[in-house]
Amino acid sequence: MIASLFNKSRPINYVLISLLLIVFYFLYLTKDFSWTEYYFTIVQKTGLLLVLIASLFLVRFITKRNGLSKDNSYAAFLFFIFLILFPTTLVNSNIILANFFLLLALRRLISMQSLVTPKEKIFDASFWIFVASLFHFWCILFLILVFISIVFHVSRDYRNWLIPFIAFFAVLVLFILAVLLIDRNLLGFVADKIQISFDFTYFENTFQNIALAFFSSVAVLFFATQVLALQNRPLNMQSSYKKILFTFLLGVAVYVLSASKNNSFLMVTFFPLSVLGTNFLEGLDNKWVKESVLGGLVLISLIIFFGQL
Repeated sequence: MIASLFNKSRPINYVLISLLLIVFYFLYLTKDFSWTEYYFTIVQKTGLLLVLIASLFLVRFITKRNGLSKDNSYAAFLFFIFLILFPTTLVNSNIILANFFLLLALRRLISMQSLVTPKEKIFDASFWIFVASLFHFWCILFLILVFISIVFHVSRDYRNWLIPFIAFFAVLVLFILAVLLIDRNLLGFVADKIQISFDFTYFENTFQNIALAFFSSVAVLFFATQVLALQNRPLNMQSSYKKILFTFLLGVAVYVLSASKNNSFLMVTFFPLSVLGTNFLEGLDNKWVKESVLGGLVLISLIIFFGQL
């Protein structure tokens, strides 16, 4: 059964998830073969696939390294399920890259609980968040999580509050150099994304509407149960779980504020929701209930995915 298969964190599980991602990625690309006509687009699609696979392993690394779950591979598998639930994510290069850089930032922020080199972690996280915002501007909201982390761990040193601004100027200088040396259109590319829209009537088909409704229901279930379970977490881990909860809320805010909205913008919520979902599954004592929940997620995601091909 599915839950039993991914109940352990074995290398073969991550190989299997990666192979499944490759299969479903190219299945979705069969909707339009025009990308095969040019070497550049072939390289681009291959590169995005590699970034998605790297994102899977980042999810696994962050979760395992920071003790956010037990020794299983549910988080990576749930991340994969959310990807196929919203297959438009697989072809949105900007959000794929933005999410990858956010994962790099979250890797540093969540590990701040160790209090080892906090200044370097604050700078790195801020740097990657500003880089992510170049691909999708509203990812800049995740800077709030940097200040939340400072409050949780190192608020007494005033220098820590200044580090995000140093990271901003570092990214700004690099961006200006890129504009001057590579392509002046980059400035307009970013400026066009600094817009707000609350228009949610973007659905291209019924399956996209169903996918959002299903995802919203699952998200409320995972989020609410883990908020209630927060007080039962070990005291030394509560700040990490609070950051995961805040990460999910900030991801929802990114989706809500984004202009030219589509379901792929929800990708920034996939990691925190995968962690929350993993904790939810771990809390289910009945084996058959756990199998039913995970099996239901897989079945509905497959139906919605193939309905959009």
